[in-house]
Amino acid sequence: MPELAYLAPSSPEEAARALASAGSRPLSGGTDLLVQLRAGRVKPDVIVDLKKIAGAVGVREENGGFVIGAATSGAVLGEHAGLVRAWPGIVEGANLIGSTQVQGRASLGGNLCNGSPAADGVPALIAARATCVIVGPNGRREVPVESIVTGPGKTSLVQGEFVLEFRLPARPARASDAYLRLIPRTEMDIAVAGVGVNLVLDAGGVVTHAHVAIGAVAPTALLVASAGAALVGGKLDDARLAAMEAAVRAACKPISDKRGTAEYRTKIAGVLSRRAALIAYDRAGA
Repeated sequence: MPELAYLAPSSPEEAARALASAGSRPLSGGTDLLVQLRAGRVKPDVIVDLKKIAGAVGVREENGGFVIGAATSGAVLGEHAGLVRAWPGIVEGANLIGSTQVQGRASLGGNLCNGSPAADGVPALIAARATCVIVGPNGRREVPVESIVTGPGKTSLVQGEFVLEFRLPARPARASDAYLRLIPRTEMDIAVAGVGVNLVLDAGGVVTHAHVAIGAVAPTALLVASAGAALVGGKLDDARLAAMEAAVRAACKPISDKRGTAEYRTKIAGVLSRRAALIAYDRAGA
């Protein structure tokens, strides 16, 4: 068996060339890839470490928004005061990926591109209307986060492409988000359901923009446009929340497994959406 090679390119273009080989695999945080290697689920010839690329690690403010390097660990995100203040839901999702030790390595880019329907870092990014900057053999392109994962373990990325960074839009006043999940155990388990909610309010507390995304209840994380639309145009009264819950439940297409039945996952997704919306609303009002 040939020895596994390791490359640590310093530029996006060099990384794209290294990943052009069918036997290559990118390493962002490594918390999924290393487990898969040890289990024999993947057998690459080359590991391409993305962390040495300029811009792949770190958080910076740009044009009123934020740019997050795709290889940035959850621990680093949690220490960025500006990001925590503007996008607490995104940080919440990232900080639910594994244990404290895992969060020192696990990245949003790896969490997304691993393709798990239950990835905790993804729904809040989708609700934020975040985009990905993708680098590949044909240059760069920018796409919505929800367009990356196409099914369990599958992405829309072609050979040689990788996610370099996430871009978050400028945050208006009176805006915030939240992410909630339910897991069978108190810590370190896979979500039965997860919901991210992102809200913008006017000075009177009326919701002017709302986006709701769900995870672990369909083959991919989903933006539920009808759920967000149900919240727009008023304050969060019971009727609007009930309409949002109904839209979330209608969008669910879960499986039944040892963590919960399809019916249970669907019900829980609705409950979590209400709770996350109320948290985001309180944060935005504050």
